Amino acid sequence: MISSNAFDYINVLDKAADASALRNQLLANNIANQDTPDYKRQDVDFESQLQQALKNSKYTSIDSKVSNLHMSRLKPKVYTDYENYSYRLDGNNVDPEQEQIMLAANQIKYEGLMDSMTQEFKNLETVMK
Repeated sequence: MISSNAFDYINVLDKAADASALRNQLLANNIANQDTPDYKRQDVDFESQLQQALKNSKYTSIDSKVSNLHMSRLKPKVYTDYENYSYRLDGNNVDPEQEQIMLAANQIKYEGLMDSMTQEFKNLETVMK
C-alpha cells in the first residue's frame, strides 16, 4: 500500500467546512429564537482547536503540521455564549442584527472553504494527468 499525504489539506478543509455549516445552523437557530424568553445564543468553536492542533513546533513546516494532525480530535465544539448575560428583561441574549452579520460572514467563509477544496481537487487532477 502506498502512503500518501495528497488529501491532508482536503481533509482539514472538509473539517472546517463541516464546522462552518454547523455554525450556520446555530446562527439560524439563534435568529429563530430571538424572541424566546431565557434563550441563550449558541455558537461553535473550531478555529481555536485547529490553531492549537497546528502549534506543534515553530520550526516545523505547515505541510508537516497538517500531515501530522489527528483528524479524529479535530471536532467543532458547540457552546452557549454568555450564559449568564442578558441585555433584555426576558433573559434572552440574542442580538438579531449581530447574528445576521455573523451569518453573512460565516457564509462567505464557507464559500471560501468550498472554493479552496475545489482548487485542491483541481491540483490533484492536474498532477494525475
